Amino acid sequence: MKQLIIGGAIITVVALIVSSGLFQPDAKWAGVDEAVVNHFAEKAGRPAQEAYINVGRGDMQLFFFLLAGALGGFVAGYHYRELFAPRKNRAGEPADV
Repeated sequence: MKQLIIGGAIITVVALIVSSGLFQPDAKWAGVDEAVVNHFAEKAGRPAQEAYINVGRGDMQLFFFLLAGALGGFVAGYHYRELFAPRKNRAGEPADV
């Protein structure tokens, strides 16, 4: 148990040092669009374009996409029985759901 705690503490300290930018203090953290999507778009020969709905800089579009997905999931979960009504079996009784 003691080894597990010491190992966890070492991993935590190393993760904090690496994520703090100690090794590259002037490094700019690129968003997903800049780091991944633009890279593959340029590789495929298609330059980056301005977004249809520009909501700001960085990962703000991804955040709004996350909020919309969470809201849609909540609404679909709340109305699950109405959206996916249980089917009746051949005897005319509701199926076990």
